[in-house]
Amino acid sequence: MTHDHDLVLRPTDAQTAAALAPPPGRTGGDLVVETLRSLGATTVFGLPGQHALGMFDAVGRSDLRLIGLRVENNAGFAADAYGRITGEAAPLLLSTGPGALTSLAALQEAAAASAPVVAISSQVPSAGLGGGRQGHLHELRDQAASFRDVVKSVHPARTASQIPSAIAAAWESALTAPHGPVWVEIPEDVLRAETVIPQVTGVDATPHELAPRPELTAVAAHWLEHASRPVIIAGGGVVRSDASGKLRQLAERLNAPVVTTFGGKGAFPWHHPLSLQSWLEDRHMTDFLEDADVLLVVGSGLGELSSNYHTFLPGGRVIQIEADLGKLESNHAALGIHADARLALQALLETVGERPDPYAPARVQMVLAEIQGRLAGQGLELEQSLLASIRAALPARSPSFWDMTVLGYWAWSAFDARHPNTMHSAQGAGGLGYAFPAALGASVAEPGTPVLAVSGDGGAMYSLAELATARQHDLDVTWLIVDDGGYGILREYMTDAFGRTTGTELTRPDFVALAESFGVPAARTTPDTLTTDLRKALATPGPSVLVLPAVLKMFAPTHG
Repeated sequence: MTHDHDLVLRPTDAQTAAALAPPPGRTGGDLVVETLRSLGATTVFGLPGQHALGMFDAVGRSDLRLIGLRVENNAGFAADAYGRITGEAAPLLLSTGPGALTSLAALQEAAAASAPVVAISSQVPSAGLGGGRQGHLHELRDQAASFRDVVKSVHPARTASQIPSAIAAAWESALTAPHGPVWVEIPEDVLRAETVIPQVTGVDATPHELAPRPELTAVAAHWLEHASRPVIIAGGGVVRSDASGKLRQLAERLNAPVVTTFGGKGAFPWHHPLSLQSWLEDRHMTDFLEDADVLLVVGSGLGELSSNYHTFLPGGRVIQIEADLGKLESNHAALGIHADARLALQALLETVGERPDPYAPARVQMVLAEIQGRLAGQGLELEQSLLASIRAALPARSPSFWDMTVLGYWAWSAFDARHPNTMHSAQGAGGLGYAFPAALGASVAEPGTPVLAVSGDGGAMYSLAELATARQHDLDVTWLIVDDGGYGILREYMTDAFGRTTGTELTRPDFVALAESFGVPAARTTPDTLTTDLRKALATPGPSVLVLPAVLKMFAPTHG
């Protein structure tokens, strides 16, 4: 009796001949490149360093497209965005020690946002491994340990024959729900040494499907169908699993209002009669969610921002669909369903019946009106008009990337993303400098589509070097820098908490002149001309910079 797993593909005569006579001069670096190409990679991000030169030399002799950024952290942000936009794993090539460590903040963001990044780093020569301190340049006692608590999985390769399997295992891990960054590490001498291993042609790295258990979805469907006031919270998992269509079907069948988390922007149509939009940092919304007798949470761990700073206390039953096992019931007791959002929503659609509720749209409009009424008395017309101007100028399918800046915080709650997977920010880990390099990665992923990055002047200072990258690769990214003379959101936080500020006021360059020195067109804009200026910049091929001098403020805290 023959089982499927006993079947072995027999090589053809041509494959055997090719395997017996590989091209001369191939190295461990070539094995990296051949494995990536065999897995379907076409583009890699990163920048070379001494121990990684064997890998980069192989890239240079291949048909892989190398997008070389100027700082490893920014290369990580670009790979993160490429992975989010394409749904494919994004290779990030790094050197040892300082080069590797500089990518940590970007990998933390990728982990928080479930972006599939395959980081491949060099390591000191094999003789320097094993815990000793031999004084190699860039040496760390245990380099992988620096990443183990940040990335999803770690895959060392210590010999040439380990390279294809290590990269394939990493690739599979990165693309298995929940998506995330992974770490591969290869010593310098292994990357440089010639190899007799045949060219890599057949690599299997099929992601595992994370399907829900049927007894759990049966209970969830029963609860939802018989609920009086069901509500759905849609998180980033809906976007990552491409499940927004199934979410809409389920919401309409149940007549259940839907609020999207900041990571789930665009997962549900903004102006749908059942759309609660994204006003999670608002007490009216928190009260509405607490009043639900059945709350379906899809693809969210209900962390700090999604729970209105942990003030949200659900009053009814909670169903939580989450691919990250560690997030199940981590903040609230629930019927936890460990599954990919798309597969779980499909299972519910196959089970749940219609739930008529003619009053649901009116309840949605009531809570949105309460939120707008609260905002109306706070003198926030400038902030709201700027978001409206950006929305009017930005094509509906164009991705936008927002830094941790006042206008970005506004966008979490108030910006209509129009489509899933088109609005991204660094709110997962909360580091500065994300928007511009991430937008560059998105432009690589979708050539010919204009991309918008929004930063404050403080966050912009993290990414200025990448103006050279934008110019070198002629990427269609418009960078809007809101210049308020410092770290505006921290200025607000410190003033509110301590009555004074420290370290928030910044000397900064003439951003227009600086951008122009890189050969990037730049101009100043105003609130009145922003829509026109932004439309022009987005319609012009290649990179551009717009500088908006403005001091903005946040809406009043609403989690008291």
